[in-house]
Amino acid sequence: MDRRTARRRPTAHRPLLITAVLALACGVACAAPEPVPAPPPPGPPTAPGAVLDLTSWKLTLPTGPEGEPDELHPPDLLSFSGDWFRLNDTLDGVVFTAPAGGVTTEGSSYPRAELRELDDGELASWSNRAGTHTMTVREAITKLPEVKPHVVAAQIHDAEDDVVMVRLEGSHLFVEYDDGEGEFTLDPGYRLGTPFEVRITAADGRVEVAYNGQVAGEVPLAGEGWYFKAGTYTQSNPERGEAPDAVGEVVIYALDVTHTP
Repeated sequence: MDRRTARRRPTAHRPLLITAVLALACGVACAAPEPVPAPPPPGPPTAPGAVLDLTSWKLTLPTGPEGEPDELHPPDLLSFSGDWFRLNDTLDGVVFTAPAGGVTTEGSSYPRAELRELDDGELASWSNRAGTHTMTVREAITKLPEVKPHVVAAQIHDAEDDVVMVRLEGSHLFVEYDDGEGEFTLDPGYRLGTPFEVRITAADGRVEVAYNGQVAGEVPLAGEGWYFKAGTYTQSNPERGEAPDAVGEVVIYALDVTHTP
């Protein structure tokens, strides 16, 4: 017999066996990893800093020594909540409350629970003779003191006095400017609790105010040392015959400030 024909030929089943072994090994070693569970959804907000970006603001409260009210700065402000600065019941707005008998700043006879603009941790100070400076706030005025039902809900201020203020007196919502020398109406029949949006733009030596997306007025005002404020500045006190626990109250739902060269 020819030795070449006597040699044992490779079996045809060997490739199938190798394939089966490899498949078994891959079934063990190449199995898909267990899926990573999705992180739990974020819980409801627990402090005003979860609703509003407070990194560029300080807060003045109607508490503390007379003439030196309590203030909070970031980072403490970001997690702070209290009687005068808290979330609303629906957790989508921040409630600013200032009682008529509250502590006032040295230069004012009226109490406030109010934010004051900062710039990189320092007190903001700018001029509308250069650049464009805009604050947009969506808010609702919810309570007024009874004897003198006046509240300021947003403003531009300078080193000495107010420049532009968004005020409610009774049901008249309006803008007062130039230290009370002028005004124009936003809503002659405002109803407490009604949300509205105000956009204040200071540029080119002028100040423009838009109400719910429509320009309501523009005034030729120019200055420096300006900064934005928002919250509740109650315009009454016990000297006016007001009960000390009568309050002004504003809820802010959104607040944004931009400065461009």
